[in-house]
Amino acid sequence: MSDTIRFTLDGQEVEAEKGMTIWEVANGRGLKIPHLCHKPAPGYRPDGNCRACMVEIEGERTLAASCIREPSDGMVVKTATARAQTARKLVMELLLADQPERNAAHDKSSHLWDMAEATGVSESRFPTLEAERIPLLDDSHIAMKVNLDACIQCGLCVRACREVQVNDVIGMAGRGHDAYPVFDLADPMGASTCVACGECVQACPTGALMPATVVDENQVGDRADFDKAVQSVCPFCGVGCQVSIKIKDGKVKYVEGVNGPANEGRLCVKGRFGYDYIHHPHRLTKPLIRRKDAPEKGLNVDPNNPLTHFREATWAEAMDAAAHGLADLRSYYGGASVAGFGSAKCTNEEAYLFQKFIRQGFGHNNVDHCTRLCHASSVAALMENVGSGAVTATFNEIENADVAIVIGANPTENHPVAATFFKQFTKRGGQLIIMDPRGTAMKRHAAHMLQFRPGTDVALLNAIMNVIVEEKLYDRQYIEGFTEGFFEFRDHIRAFTPERMSELCGIDAETIRTVARTYARAERAMIFWGMGISQHIHGTDNSRCLISLALLCGHVGRPGTGLHPLRGQNNVQGASDAGLIPQVLPDYQSVTDPEVRALFKHIWRGTEIQATPGLTVVEIMDRVYRGEIKGMYILGENPAMSDPDVEHARKALAQLDHLVVQDIFLTETANYADVILPASALPEKTGTVTNTNRQVQMARKAIEPPGEAREDWEIIVDLARRIGLDWDYDDPREIFDEMKMSMRSLHHITWKRLATEHAVTYPCNGPDDPGQAVVFGDGFPRRAGRAKFTPARVTPPAEVPDERFPMILTTGRQLEHWHTGSMTRRATVLDAVEPEANCSLHPATLRKLGVEPGGLVRLTTRRGSIQVMARADRAVAEDMVFLPFAYVEAAANILTNPALDPFGKIPEFKYSAVRVEKVDAGQVAAE
Repeated sequence: MSDTIRFTLDGQEVEAEKGMTIWEVANGRGLKIPHLCHKPAPGYRPDGNCRACMVEIEGERTLAASCIREPSDGMVVKTATARAQTARKLVMELLLADQPERNAAHDKSSHLWDMAEATGVSESRFPTLEAERIPLLDDSHIAMKVNLDACIQCGLCVRACREVQVNDVIGMAGRGHDAYPVFDLADPMGASTCVACGECVQACPTGALMPATVVDENQVGDRADFDKAVQSVCPFCGVGCQVSIKIKDGKVKYVEGVNGPANEGRLCVKGRFGYDYIHHPHRLTKPLIRRKDAPEKGLNVDPNNPLTHFREATWAEAMDAAAHGLADLRSYYGGASVAGFGSAKCTNEEAYLFQKFIRQGFGHNNVDHCTRLCHASSVAALMENVGSGAVTATFNEIENADVAIVIGANPTENHPVAATFFKQFTKRGGQLIIMDPRGTAMKRHAAHMLQFRPGTDVALLNAIMNVIVEEKLYDRQYIEGFTEGFFEFRDHIRAFTPERMSELCGIDAETIRTVARTYARAERAMIFWGMGISQHIHGTDNSRCLISLALLCGHVGRPGTGLHPLRGQNNVQGASDAGLIPQVLPDYQSVTDPEVRALFKHIWRGTEIQATPGLTVVEIMDRVYRGEIKGMYILGENPAMSDPDVEHARKALAQLDHLVVQDIFLTETANYADVILPASALPEKTGTVTNTNRQVQMARKAIEPPGEAREDWEIIVDLARRIGLDWDYDDPREIFDEMKMSMRSLHHITWKRLATEHAVTYPCNGPDDPGQAVVFGDGFPRRAGRAKFTPARVTPPAEVPDERFPMILTTGRQLEHWHTGSMTRRATVLDAVEPEANCSLHPATLRKLGVEPGGLVRLTTRRGSIQVMARADRAVAEDMVFLPFAYVEAAANILTNPALDPFGKIPEFKYSAVRVEKVDAGQVAAE
């Protein structure tokens, strides 16, 4: 049977795909049928409750709501009959009767008023709602304002919250005229469990729900009151949400989601309400040079008055000082005396230029960025066993899966928009398996929650694979056709029985067997992981286990299958692709390969590439501490907050002879600088970025950088010329074109395509191909096209609890804050929602310590000690403490262990032995 339906629409025979509605067919042909409760966006089901889209169907007694009615063969539909138009007009009049006057409305330009004009209605002849029944204004939330006087009970906000974001905060309460949306159990919005994703605000057709930045003190607003809208990419996590930035008088007024391939219009609290950091008074607007009479390096500088430590300089003076300092060290001590940290917050073009600057300008590979602190061990395992360091499938592929494992990740806080797809997956009947030492918000959507002991990932995963091997649940045909090393792996895994490993990981043997069978028997299954997997000294082994698990069951290379390490920063994938890693050049081409070096020698006009892999972030800091590296150029990174054993890193920074910092704020690292160069935030520049899905997207300049701040690529080019490099770039497009000369991943991806299309996923097979969401269906980019099984043994953490340090410290992010907090803590909404440094402990642990929730505790490890407010959290095991790392006043990395994974060279951020003590009020007063 054909899936094409033929019917008559307004006198013309048309075709429709099965499942399309009359409204969709009409809209696709340019017919504008009014609609209010219907939102034509991914994730929104039609509801048909407002009756504003009624059409007439020949032979039927009643009118039909076109947004929910599907056509059938031979049906005759008329959208513009007098009967249909009269009905729609009557509906609009009834709805307007309960609306505030347009000039006093929450949104004078709402979709409701547009639809009223479309139906020829400007006022209502019906009586308005009685004054005593008009809902009160709700301005309890800092990000959003609620005026239910404008509500038409369309239910869009409920669907937005319950079905799209799957947060289940908004519901309808009351009956008749008194039926209105409520938050939780009729709490004010600000007191509810709302996570401020703002999906309801974007969905609301009347302005009943509005961004706070749009309405004035009289609760009157106009969402259409902006000068321009610029489509760009969110500057926060690796999901890569596309956004429309509304600009008024040179400033961001508000932000909406765009139907990009990763977010389908959705945003989280950071992406929607976290943009005003770019307008913060702390922004660096002029170059600064350290004063000769300044106190010693590293003393906290007042960001409101940095001139007590630095003096303002012209760009020419600052660039000369920066360049001469680096060049003089090169001349006197050799190029290896200078190293560089680039940034995953910058564009692909800027990452490419930065690694080229260090390699070409100083003759070595000592250049790195934050991937060394998040997913380098994942990349190491993927390169070793699969042959590629990127994900094998986009996270959106979960819609085609039956089973999904999420391990060592907290998507609802770290990747909130990706989490919406995971939650929708479970609502459709998919089985979600969560594995984490900490309970996460995703557990309520999970079929299985395995809260295992910290540091025992390999034990748990090997036990799961033991069941699959012993019960012969593996995919023999796939293993024979696409892998190598299985027989050695099979012999190795037989020792890791569920009974033996249960004693280590704390998960009972039967649960391990159930999970193993569920994953192995799935037709399609995916594995997602985060830094809970990678940030261990056995992080590469953890990732090897996940890869082997997928290979055992053939869950790679087909729709709904794959391996996906969720990337942390907005362009950590792109920065890694662009070569901002010490062991490889762009596209993960090894510096030890003579053919690769010859290629770059040609592209870079005779530059010899050093054949020795460079030093990583932590190794560079160790060399600085020992006096072997004397100068650094740091772009957008904050090692004085992000490095493990951060006091060690800070002492190293203080010893540098010359430090150039390029950033948008006076960060903790900039306190140690000799020259500070004011840079641009992502909304202030144009360039490409690559998200966790391998989707290359265009970030577009929405506003100009403040004061004399410049775009990062311009600064790098200027500095390169001043140290003697013959660089001639006038535009990011020229840099992109050079990148394409050496990066096969960019084949068929052009600047022009990215400027006109939403995104292109690599690998891309042709000029019209949107890219491959799933890869390795016909083999792997390794020898003979085969992936590799690599056995992993149980390795204990670098330090374990003892009498002095009896508990376990783990670190991570919170929903509202990101990276080292330099951006999010300067965003009004984000800082207001989560303003104070805090840690999380189990209520039973707090009781044993005699600490009330909100009281102070002291956390002490072998590296240092901090005081921080304690929260009660049952998701944390009784012998654990969770500490976010975004707060300088209680910097988590003062405590963390710098022990490294031997392969990925990632520090063990997720496991440190810690002592937790109550801090008495008297101690606080004395200190």
